[in-house]
Amino acid sequence: MSEPQLWHEVDDYFTARLMPDAPDDDALAAALRDSDAAGLPAIAVSPLQGKLLQLLAQVQGARHILEIGTLGGYSTIWLGRALPADGRLISLEYKPEHAEVAVRNIARAGLDKQVEVRVGAALDSLPRLADENPPPFDLVFIDADKVNNPHYMEWALRLTSTGSLIVLDNVVRGGRVADPDNTDPDVVGTRAALDMIGRHPRLSGTAVQTVGAKNYDGFALARVVA
Repeated sequence: MSEPQLWHEVDDYFTARLMPDAPDDDALAAALRDSDAAGLPAIAVSPLQGKLLQLLAQVQGARHILEIGTLGGYSTIWLGRALPADGRLISLEYKPEHAEVAVRNIARAGLDKQVEVRVGAALDSLPRLADENPPPFDLVFIDADKVNNPHYMEWALRLTSTGSLIVLDNVVRGGRVADPDNTDPDVVGTRAALDMIGRHPRLSGTAVQTVGAKNYDGFALARVVA
């Protein structure tokens, strides 16, 4: 058995034991099915990763969540379910066709009153969002184009406050992030975001490598400390 096959089997093992109700979750299953039918790339978080996001939001006691990169709304549903009744989630999606699928999926999950999907380039949407002077976001999940990761981190820091949590997805890039000869734009952008987490006086962070249904990757966590 190859390593990737083993990783997938272990993910299935954990999912079956830790999330026994997952196969009966119609909203999440439909979100993946409809995303696939619409031709969206199969890059949504795994069920275990989605549950991790939900738990992080719950541990944070998050009432205001910002997501950069909606795709088909699968991770959005996981995060939205962590909100209290008066909570709010804003998700930014570049592609209108992706946002259309996500909005349907979010409504099917019963979260359309709490979740808003905004369409357009995130670096255009974020300044407009800041102009609205929203309450500080308790959790920011960044899962969009990796070349702009440092810019997303800068905006996340502007839109949060002490105690907020920033989650930056896909930081390992199959190990390419540690290859000094690799200058792919997604790798360069990810390195710059990691450097910001490590050096910024208002951030305290770490990174975790992961294997599983999404193969070899990982995420960074950064807490706003000042």
